[in-house]
Amino acid sequence: MSSPSHGESSRVGRGGGQIVPRPDGWRSGSPAPWGSRPYGSSLDVVTVVGAVAARPSTPEDDLPVPPGARPSAVLVALHDGPQGAEVVLTRRSWALTNHRGEVSFPGGRLEPGETPEAGALREAHEEVALDPGAVALVGRLPALSTVVSMSHIVPVVGRLDHRPALRPATDEVDRILHVPLVALTAPEVFREERWGEPPLERAISFFDLEDETIWGATAHILVDLLTIVLDSSTRWAG
Repeated sequence: MSSPSHGESSRVGRGGGQIVPRPDGWRSGSPAPWGSRPYGSSLDVVTVVGAVAARPSTPEDDLPVPPGARPSAVLVALHDGPQGAEVVLTRRSWALTNHRGEVSFPGGRLEPGETPEAGALREAHEEVALDPGAVALVGRLPALSTVVSMSHIVPVVGRLDHRPALRPATDEVDRILHVPLVALTAPEVFREERWGEPPLERAISFFDLEDETIWGATAHILVDLLTIVLDSSTRWAG
């Protein structure tokens, strides 16, 4: 792993060795949207997919693809585990030029004429050998556009009946993670930073796990998912 360059920082211990290109002048942001809710461990897949399926539409659902942006999709694949619902994530190879070592959802650029659902399933199969037939599609989360990679991303949520036997199916993937959603809501795991100056200031979300940092678009999507689930009418008991 290379050393951080100017403006970058590497978190040691909690959060692992992820390199974050943090700009000068950043500041701390808002607390977790779910911070006032009790921390528990009974968030299962039925609860999560039910909240996603029932969520009302938002303006972000119909965001047009910005000029020059690349239509993309990611698969938010969920299955039950010992601590409740788990989400499938990957860590990108440190040998890559872009987004190296970052934790992300399986996904990527859409092919011409391809729907986000078809593209998300195809990319998951190509990256982690996930059988598309094992995924029950549930719905979409709000779309978002990234600044650095100029991608317009549609998150597609899918349900798995059990934890799948996955493997890195491409050199782009170093590691496959099954992260319990409840772990993302544990105290001191989430943080937000503000990058840039108004009116171009951006809120950047982070989840500091024991050995990995989830940030950027992936963290943004996870915040949307958790907010939708925890703002639903379901009772989240400890």
